[in-house]
Amino acid sequence: MYILGLWDGHDAGAALLEDDRILFASNEERYTKRKLEIKFPYNSIVAALSYANLKPSEIETIAFPTAEFAKTASRLLPYQQESYYRFRRRKMLRPRTENLRRTIKTLQTNIGVLPTFVPLSKAVIAGHLRGMGFDNFRLHYVDHHASHAATAAFTSGFSKALVLTLDGLGDGLSGSISTFSKGKLTRQHAISARNSLGIFYEQVTNIVGMRELEDEGKVMAMACYSYPFPFEENKLKDLFSVDGVDIVAKHSHLKQYDLLSRIAWSMPREQFAYMAQQLLEHTLVEFAENAIDEYGIGDVAMAGGLFSNVKANMQIRNLRSLKRWFIHPHMGDGGTALGAAMHINYVMNGVHEYKFDDAYLGDEFGDDYIEDVLRKERGISFETESDKSAHAAELISKDNYVFWFQGRMEYGPRALGNRSILAKAGSEKVKDRLNLYVKQREWFQPFCPSLLEEEAARLFENVKGTDRFMTMAYRVKEGREDVLRSVVHVDNTARPQMVGGENKNYRRMLEKVKKKLGYGVVLNTSFNIHGMPIVMSPEDALQTMKKTKTRHMFLGGFYVQNKGA
Repeated sequence: MYILGLWDGHDAGAALLEDDRILFASNEERYTKRKLEIKFPYNSIVAALSYANLKPSEIETIAFPTAEFAKTASRLLPYQQESYYRFRRRKMLRPRTENLRRTIKTLQTNIGVLPTFVPLSKAVIAGHLRGMGFDNFRLHYVDHHASHAATAAFTSGFSKALVLTLDGLGDGLSGSISTFSKGKLTRQHAISARNSLGIFYEQVTNIVGMRELEDEGKVMAMACYSYPFPFEENKLKDLFSVDGVDIVAKHSHLKQYDLLSRIAWSMPREQFAYMAQQLLEHTLVEFAENAIDEYGIGDVAMAGGLFSNVKANMQIRNLRSLKRWFIHPHMGDGGTALGAAMHINYVMNGVHEYKFDDAYLGDEFGDDYIEDVLRKERGISFETESDKSAHAAELISKDNYVFWFQGRMEYGPRALGNRSILAKAGSEKVKDRLNLYVKQREWFQPFCPSLLEEEAARLFENVKGTDRFMTMAYRVKEGREDVLRSVVHVDNTARPQMVGGENKNYRRMLEKVKKKLGYGVVLNTSFNIHGMPIVMSPEDALQTMKKTKTRHMFLGGFYVQNKGA
């Protein structure tokens, strides 16, 4: 049985299941080249069906998440959604009506799901699908946080778990607590949209001059450049409290935004970011600890955009009451297409577990296709590479950075060794060159390491489990800073990818680096220019290579050199 999941909002995408297997999952931004695309995911759906060699008429079950007022209105009036996308991403001059726009959006998103919204959303989505050739399908709506919970529970590998979801908001909620046991996922508690920690962090992101729903990670990184102070001195500390397993906001969203704006006006933005991050960590830790105590389950699975904050995740990991943890790698709204499909598969067929050793679920290009593309490209030279792992390790050891394009595209926001830019983990020189000429990122944003999983305890403190998906921060062990100089943040933490046997190609390269440098670790950043999606195709990779004047690339089975670099 095939089930197609789709999401047609922020970070739109599609996913395809066959029985208890995830066949394909990808996001629309990779095809349209518009970061965090909001339009209906035509390209993602086509790619999913193409991968499985299916026709639209062969899909009988389709699921989608979220039918709140704001989302339903944007489906009915897509030009409004496009206008807000350009406004949020700051692709226009600052409008004089900014405050009014923000107020209207806030009021709309606080309206949950009313009876007419689900059939209206279904009608719009069904129209898109019929236009694509789908003609014999049943369309299912899935609650937003049920979608998040499904991704966390059903890919965690846990037979029994506490399932936490937290984000900005969706379908009138900002979070949920569920229990997962004996194949049954049961929601135990919900957190209202009014009490949203995610909305709070979005507001902070906007106030410091960044793009909400996109740059929250920059706020987290910038917070580390403030001088530290105790929580008792934090001017934001009273904005949220935890009452048992409830998160409680002191003010409405509008009043909160006004207050945050006035507080931020009086201090450097690094200090304001520190206050926000400190409050987030303090609240999340108390919430998670209370939930574990309340339900007596120490294995915790998490999803929702708030769990992209790796510093807060680190604090949760350090809880004594937590035994094991799992964070779904596509924790934000871009993962809800997969979650919706999983939830319906669970309801209809009882499927509650998927093999999820890796996140390589996207498009793949064979060497024949790649060679055809290369032969048409001017300004490059290429040759078949018999040992790309050794060759890449040699270049990296000599302070070069390399583009690395292999296998199936990663699912989610992280490059995990198939669409990556790689460099020496201990070289400040190559890090600065990479940042200046390729990534073009803010100075305070750190890069991240990929390492052999057996190196983790050698390099980091309190390694609990294996993080294959870069979802958690770790503190670097004393005396190992030089090994990780290009990937360690100013607070001596890093966000590592621990590589086991799930990517043999990538692992071999790390093993070759270990032979050269003594540690199996590299700087790994996503294969893109800042502000653009991660590359999807060989054509994207070559375009990026030329635009950044990069010299070395390993593209499938070929070593490519840029003659203009």
